[in-house]
Amino acid sequence: MRHYAILRLLLAGFFLYFAWPAIPSAATQIELVFWGAWLLFLVLVVGANFATLLQITKPPVMEQERLGHRQNA
Repeated sequence: MRHYAILRLLLAGFFLYFAWPAIPSAATQIELVFWGAWLLFLVLVVGANFATLLQITKPPVMEQERLGHRQNA
């Protein structure tokens, strides 16, 4: 289900679009730490979704397709 990974990448890009103007205006040390952590988290999200798109990792369990048959009790 590649469309979930694409949607998550688009959402991450949308968040970056709105956050980018505020990042250079960080003045205090705590603001710089916050934006640094935020950008690190963004890189992790983008990297994980690209890994899913390139099929380097398995998608989350809820997104994996079921290939087995239903068992009758």
